[in-house]
Amino acid sequence: MVAYIQTDSTGNFYNVNAYLANEGFTKLGWHTIPYHTLDQIEKLVSEEVVVGGIGYIKQRLAQLGIPHLQQDLDYPPELRSYLGRKIWDSTLEEVFRHPEQWNLFMKPKQDTKKFTGKIFSTFKDFIGLMNQEKPTPVICSEILPFRTEWRCFVRYGSILDIRRYKGDWDNKIDLSVVQSAITAFQSAPAAYGIDFGLAADGKTYLVEVNDGHSLGTYGIGAINYAKFLSARWAELTNTRDYNDF
Repeated sequence: MVAYIQTDSTGNFYNVNAYLANEGFTKLGWHTIPYHTLDQIEKLVSEEVVVGGIGYIKQRLAQLGIPHLQQDLDYPPELRSYLGRKIWDSTLEEVFRHPEQWNLFMKPKQDTKKFTGKIFSTFKDFIGLMNQEKPTPVICSEILPFRTEWRCFVRYGSILDIRRYKGDWDNKIDLSVVQSAITAFQSAPAAYGIDFGLAADGKTYLVEVNDGHSLGTYGIGAINYAKFLSARWAELTNTRDYNDF
């Protein structure tokens, strides 16, 4: 069993995610091989896991002849009732033309590299982002301030770990809401991250959902992280998950 782990140009792991993935796969008995660019991986073997940024993962899947990844999960239709706020599609340029709609959260719907999701409330928030000839599809959201936010790592329909990544440490997530959402998410991939936040009204709401193929660690243990990545890679490549235990 082989896992390729992305490094930077100096040969060091490109971030903490790669470091932990290497540690996890190694502890699970895998042979790990560092790589900086995909052309350093000579063999096209689908079941050999590639760990790296989302761009590299998409490129590797294309090399293997596997269709492009679906659009980012974000807000699955099955989970809209867990949001506690209005979500809708638009374009950056259309929102700009209506200042009365400003003071909302927006993130790119397709080109996730164009800008990081953020709150748009003033003219300067739009500077350098718009293209009238090629409008940018975005997902818009009403602002719902969260006191604390957590990422839940889900693997094969079960919670693998929950990590707080923002807000007060002494708040508690409502696990009944989390479990209900996981059950409702019938189209879920084999491994994904589902984020929840505690709002001012004391209720737990869905923040967003993220695919598991190149998800950040947020403090999850090395072995669990390797199992998490392995599950999603096996699903994407239609190969055996040797860490399915």
